[in-house]
Amino acid sequence: MTPSPLVKPSDRRLFLAAAAGALLASPPARAQPSPQPSPQPSPQPSPQPWPAGRATPALVLPSWQGPAVSLAALHGRPVLINFWASWCAPCRTEMPSLELLATRFEAEGLEVLAVNYRETDGAVRRYVEQTGITLPVLRDRDGAAAQAFGVRIFPTTVAVGRHGRAMFTVVGELDWSGDAARSWIAPVLSSSPR
Repeated sequence: MTPSPLVKPSDRRLFLAAAAGALLASPPARAQPSPQPSPQPSPQPSPQPWPAGRATPALVLPSWQGPAVSLAALHGRPVLINFWASWCAPCRTEMPSLELLATRFEAEGLEVLAVNYRETDGAVRRYVEQTGITLPVLRDRDGAAAQAFGVRIFPTTVAVGRHGRAMFTVVGELDWSGDAARSWIAPVLSSSPR
């Protein structure tokens, strides 16, 4: 092989020496695993107590397919009100665990209401058909219910005791089938209807 007329033999030797030195200075790829950045855990949402003295807003909303649902009519049952939207990725991620929670505590009377925030009938229909969600889907068409409950971030879930009063709010995506969530739900399930 003849050297290119544009590259001087001395330059070529320097380049080859530098490349060989770099190879010898670095250990083989298999000798030592390269450090991986440690994953930063996302902060776990935690329940925030409902403000003392603040009344629980009335909630009467049309359901996706069926009659309107009223929070007052559910007095005596523990209720989770989950505010969500189909465009919200964390909402979609947490929905299966809410379904599981509703099934797991059905015998204790737990009612999980999925309140959709200001989406069209078509968007809700597509979401329900694609996911097969079985929770009662309520329509907050104008956003008034979310506003009344102070919802600014989706998903937000409000826990209401058997007495009909809000107990706490969880802002953000949560695995509702996890141990932490079950410990938070326990007082809601055991709340007195009075």
